[in-house]
Amino acid sequence: MKKNSKQLSIATQAIHGSKLYAFKGPVATPIYQTSTYRFETSEDAVRYAKGDPSVYVYSRYHNPTVHDVEEKIALMEHGETAALFSSGMAAITTAILAVTKSGDNIISTSALYGGTYRWMRDELPKQNITVHFVDAQHLEDIARIADKRTTIVYIETPTNPTLSIVDISEAVRCTKKAEKRLGRHILTMIDNTFATFLNQDPFQFGVDVITESATKYLGGHSDILSGVVIGKEEYIKQVCTLRKYHGGCADPFAAYLLGRSLKTFELRVRKQTENALVLARVLEKHKKVNRVLYPGLPSHPHHKIAKKQMTGFGGMVTIEVKPSKRYSPVEAAAKVCDTLTIAVNAMSLGSVETLVSIPVYSSHVFMSDEELRRHGVTAGMIRISVGVEGIEDLIADFEKALAVI
Repeated sequence: MKKNSKQLSIATQAIHGSKLYAFKGPVATPIYQTSTYRFETSEDAVRYAKGDPSVYVYSRYHNPTVHDVEEKIALMEHGETAALFSSGMAAITTAILAVTKSGDNIISTSALYGGTYRWMRDELPKQNITVHFVDAQHLEDIARIADKRTTIVYIETPTNPTLSIVDISEAVRCTKKAEKRLGRHILTMIDNTFATFLNQDPFQFGVDVITESATKYLGGHSDILSGVVIGKEEYIKQVCTLRKYHGGCADPFAAYLLGRSLKTFELRVRKQTENALVLARVLEKHKKVNRVLYPGLPSHPHHKIAKKQMTGFGGMVTIEVKPSKRYSPVEAAAKVCDTLTIAVNAMSLGSVETLVSIPVYSSHVFMSDEELRRHGVTAGMIRISVGVEGIEDLIADFEKALAVI
């Protein structure tokens, strides 16, 4: 008797997907690096027009390599189906616009990745779509603010870059309370990039839609751009229709690299999570560090919530360095980043290499003081994406860099 693929571990699903049977073919998924496909007869075009998914027409619509990775991610994330995109932002924007039109509104927690926040702040109003931002510590406002034109409640947890934790089950509960009052469904959507489904399963708490920047932990090697949306089949069909029109489709070669990366996903993220906790504990005691933000530390203000909804605390650590007579907070942060030799000063995360960045220079650049305050971002912050290097090497690298301030 064959074991149901949904009952298997993430590690096994990442390698084999649902193909748990003997078949003749390549061990590695081929790269279908083609823009279009041959028809056996013209009847194939008619079959495609009638909705036959087995007929491939054009790689902006669908591609066998891309489809294989989509199936694998949906299986790993315990979702019905998934849609792959050319970037995380393409995934997020398409996921929202697929069900939101002019005159509608969405509700979002205020602390978000800077790119998402700026798109909501600057671009959605041009389409007459309103965004109501709520404080994650007052999720009850969701039930009060939601109205008949609310399509989505959007959250991100842990947040970028402050690693604040949003109570997922409470956000879902407040949304359902609004639904009961309004008599209609409101999609709950989460950016799960920082945690990944290895450390946090949003579907378990009733979330409808998961988005992730697959550029980060899913890809994990600083060599691709990709994003993914996971949810119910009916909803993903709407997302795929808009993806076809907006053109944010995944490239077959990037999909191939992503599929290859998934095979080591669990190994990488477990090691990153392990390294992050050790590094956070060391830096928390360092005299040149004001504070360390890591959900796995008891000192984290939302540690109890993190313990409730996360199985691991992830590979992201944010520190706030102390200024000195010689250096202002941001100058001190820059000096540390410029002195590191193992950790790489680069604007991304989730890779096997340890990466550092300064939020006020990167994800939250050109934000007002009030916006930075709402996001909890300070000038002296350094966001650390912990890699899989030897932890003793990383500790020594940060101690040496901190010594210069």
